Amino acid sequence: MAGKNMEIDAAEAKLKNMEHSEQHYFKSYDHHGIHEEMLKDEVRTKSYMNAIVQNKHIFKDKVVLDVGCGTAILAMFAVKAGAKHVIGVDMSTMIFKAREIVAVNGMADKITLIQGKMEEVELPYPEVDIIISEWMGYFLLYESMLDTVLYARDRYLAKDGLIFPDRATIYLAGIEDGDYKDDKIGYWNSVYGFNYTPLKEVALREPLVDTVDVQAVVTEPALALTLDLYKCQVSDLAFKSEINLTVRRDDFIHAIVGWFDIEFTAAHKTVRFSTGPHTKWTHWKQTVFYLQDVLTVQQGESVGLTLRVKPSDKNRRDLDIAIDYNLQCPDPKRAATGTCTYKMC
Repeated sequence: MAGKNMEIDAAEAKLKNMEHSEQHYFKSYDHHGIHEEMLKDEVRTKSYMNAIVQNKHIFKDKVVLDVGCGTAILAMFAVKAGAKHVIGVDMSTMIFKAREIVAVNGMADKITLIQGKMEEVELPYPEVDIIISEWMGYFLLYESMLDTVLYARDRYLAKDGLIFPDRATIYLAGIEDGDYKDDKIGYWNSVYGFNYTPLKEVALREPLVDTVDVQAVVTEPALALTLDLYKCQVSDLAFKSEINLTVRRDDFIHAIVGWFDIEFTAAHKTVRFSTGPHTKWTHWKQTVFYLQDVLTVQQGESVGLTLRVKPSDKNRRDLDIAIDYNLQCPDPKRAATGTCTYKMC
C-alpha cells in the first residue's frame, strides 16, 4: 500500500510541473464520474467491444497498445479477443484504479499499465501490432488526444500494423432552433431592464454541446472532414472546408450543428457509429454554432459554408473555429452573408 501511495504522489508531482491547461485536462480524468459516463455510453463502448471481441482472428497473439487507457476497458476487451499482451498508457491517476480492475478480473499477467505521457514513457515492447484508443472529444477534435495517437503510431506501430478505430469524419447541417436561441442568445438583450448585449457577443462565440432533435434539422448533412488515421498528420488537425448545405424544406436556419462518425474498417465487417442527431444518444451529443443572422430558406436552395478549425495558440486542446455562411437566393431580402467566430474552451 505504501508503494502504491508513493506512485500516486509521484504521479501528482509530475502533473504539478505541467502547464495549468494540461493539469486541468489530465486531472479531469482522475474522477470516476467521467469514466462512468463514458462506460455507460453504450453506442461508444459496445462499438469498441464489437470491433475488438468479434475480431479474435485479428487480435490473437498480438501485442496491443491502448493509448489513454482510462479504466482499461479496451485493454480487457483486447485480452478477451486473444491478445498476447496489452500495454495501456494514461497520465491520469485513474490508472492506479485500473490496475486493481485488471487484477480482480484475472488479467494482470496480460496487461501492463503505465502511468505517464505517451510521448515520455518507455514501453516494454519495441513495437506493437495494434493500437486501440478512444481519443475523440466534442466536435471530434476538442480536447482530443489524436496528436498523441499519431505519435504512438509513428513511434511504435509495426509495419502493416492496425489502428482501432482508423477513420473519423465530421458532418455539418443547418437547424431551426429559434426558441432555444432566443433563450440562450436573445436573453442578453434585456436583463431585468438592463442592456447586457456585451454578454450576448460572448454567448454567440461559445458553441453549445447539447442533444439536437432530428426534426430540427433543415438541410441535408454535408461532409466537412475525413481523417484516415494511417495517413493523417498533426498538421491536418487545422483545416479549412468548403461545403454546401441543401435545404430540405421551407424553414429558418438559426444555427449550424456538427457531429462526427467513427469507423473500424480493419474489422472483418466494418463497425461504425455516429454521434449525429439522427441516431442514438452518445455522451458527445452534438455541437451547435449559433449564427448572427436568421436565414429564411426554401426547399432546394443551398447555403454555402466555409469552416475553418485550428487548435488554439494559447491551449492546443481548445479550438478556434470560424464559419462563413452565404445564402444566395432570388429574393434579395432573404440573401445573407456573414462570418461567425467561436472558441471551444
